[in-house]
Amino acid sequence: MNAHARRIATAVALMAGLATIVVAGQGSPGAAQMKNPVASTAESVSAGKQIYLRRCASCHAASGEGGPGNDLIPAAPSLVDAQWDHGASDGEIFDSIKNGVGPDFNMVPFKDTLKDDEIWNVVDFVYQLGMPKPEKPE
Repeated sequence: MNAHARRIATAVALMAGLATIVVAGQGSPGAAQMKNPVASTAESVSAGKQIYLRRCASCHAASGEGGPGNDLIPAAPSLVDAQWDHGASDGEIFDSIKNGVGPDFNMVPFKDTLKDDEIWNVVDFVYQLGMPKPEKPE
């Protein structure tokens, strides 16, 4: 293989590696199919609100409208608009909370500090903030 061909092969390999990193930062491919096992009851929403206020409001605001960010981290996105870059299904929200949002993990993972049922309660609460809940296929 000549030098030109090696450079092209190296460039293609690097681009493939970058594509893998970008895809990995977008969350779990199967997350959209995950179903919330916790019924959205008054108790679940209330428990989710308490966790949200303690763990999430410092970045996303108590209202869910997002935060300003600072010199170290970008602004936290709104949770009440229709734009959800990492998915708006129950499973995708659960996955973002549990595993964080890469590649820089400005949204840190909570898998070591919250139990799965606590995360599902937060998912139930997030919809109460005013976020439009996606339609579920029948």
